[in-house]
Amino acid sequence: MKVYALIGPSGTGKSHHSGLVAYQEGIEYIIDDGLLIKGNQVLAGRSAKRENTKMGATKRAIFLDMEHASQVKSKIQEANPESILILGISERMIKRITMRLELPYPIKIFNISDVASEKEIARALEIREKENRHAIPIPTFAIEKDFPGFFMDSIRAFFKGKGKGKNFGTAPRNLEHSIVRPIYSSLGNYFLHENAIEQIIIYITEQRKEIARARTTTLLSTTNGMIIHIQVDIYFGSGFLPRLLQEIQEEIKTKLEYLTGLQISRVNITARRIILPEKKNLSPHKK
Repeated sequence: MKVYALIGPSGTGKSHHSGLVAYQEGIEYIIDDGLLIKGNQVLAGRSAKRENTKMGATKRAIFLDMEHASQVKSKIQEANPESILILGISERMIKRITMRLELPYPIKIFNISDVASEKEIARALEIREKENRHAIPIPTFAIEKDFPGFFMDSIRAFFKGKGKGKNFGTAPRNLEHSIVRPIYSSLGNYFLHENAIEQIIIYITEQRKEIARARTTTLLSTTNGMIIHIQVDIYFGSGFLPRLLQEIQEEIKTKLEYLTGLQISRVNITARRIILPEKKNLSPHKK
């Protein structure tokens, strides 16, 4: 296995430029922030950005937790990749990561200044300092066009964080903005609006034949992921309701995480009413 590394101070754009390094070197797997990533999937690990303290984030990023390290090691052994790119702030950090994961020392170490201009690095630092933006390596979609690219997004990225709007008044004010930057794009940033997330949730739910109608009541972002509150109208005779609601919870979590890359902490679902057979044809959502 060939191991490569990309190093540079925090906030200089390593995660953003990791896709370019991986493409140039033909690397499919990336280790960054405590995560093992391939293409548009997080294969194993837990992001250091989800830790509540700086010390906790540091320990997570260098795999000091034995269970965390074991999980990622097992997935690497299972995948048996030809090469891996590791991101870190220094060669010392890279060395500690390779030791914890029992990987070979890198055959080549890139510095962020090798792949990013001084202007790009300065801009990345400015964004981190002034705009509270950070790109963590959790791709929401894979783009296949003329050039490869990653969507780099914050777990908590899909809210404006200004405490406005009926669904978001209780969201923390320090939420990060979404940063979505495919390598080939020179037109600016891409954003996924919270309304799009709501529509995806409703679509997933209403695909069940037992559901007459669904609507989201609240979307909240927390340090552990998104909390979803949803209400449903259920057709009479749909079976054991607790089991049905549990199945819908699991479907929403699994499919939404797959489609968007978001971390879903909890799905709270409420059966709002039962639709009697004679009222089936009155629903605008089921024909």
